Amino acid sequence: MSEPQNAAFQLPKRRRIYLMRHGDVTYFDASGRAIDPETVPLNAAGREQASAAGRVFAGQQVRFDRVIASGLPRTVETAQRVLAETGQQVELEIQPAWQEIRGGKLGSIPAEDLEAAFLSAFDGIVPEETRFLGGETIGELFDRALPALAALREDSAWDTALLVLHGGVNRALLSHAITAGGRTFFGHLAQATGCINVLDVGAAPRDWVLRAINYSPPSPLHRDVRNTTMELLYAQFIQYRRS
Repeated sequence: MSEPQNAAFQLPKRRRIYLMRHGDVTYFDASGRAIDPETVPLNAAGREQASAAGRVFAGQQVRFDRVIASGLPRTVETAQRVLAETGQQVELEIQPAWQEIRGGKLGSIPAEDLEAAFLSAFDGIVPEETRFLGGETIGELFDRALPALAALREDSAWDTALLVLHGGVNRALLSHAITAGGRTFFGHLAQATGCINVLDVGAAPRDWVLRAINYSPPSPLHRDVRNTTMELLYAQFIQYRRS
């Protein structure tokens, strides 16, 4: 009797990427002045979010082979707090290609275009030519973020990696995975501060498995949030301009 055709099937081997967004930060000071997004640190809530994520990893006994942050202080601090909770001594790597999507100067955006400048880049399925706050386009974000992801996949020396990045960049990487290697950008993928996404990746370019998206340890059900980060930031911006 001949063997069944599927007798030689072998389970695919995949590696694990934990993709985090940095903890919460304060982008406007008490006077309404915008704080430089290149230097802004975690606030008290953000520090607790990062530590809470670390405790989740520690509780599940997750061990990281590589830990990569974008290099902006809020991602570095988040990664350090995660590692402190897990007790792991892993060298923190910096990948500037995964810094947040870059906005232009708010002062150069006409008043009638401000709302779209704040909100359009994260509104539904977003065309690649859409600019974020008058700065970088979605296409340009893909152009710099995806090669770094491909380079990570080409390195066969790791099994489990932690990436601590940003809301916009995370959406690009998640959209790429959801479309099995494509460039369609899903702007409506929520990314709470301090959230954890879980992705498995195989050898084939299209081999992505999404296990979890936007898991927030302090508030797993997101009970008290119905607005996006950019909607809240735009509301703050308008309030400060009027005061």
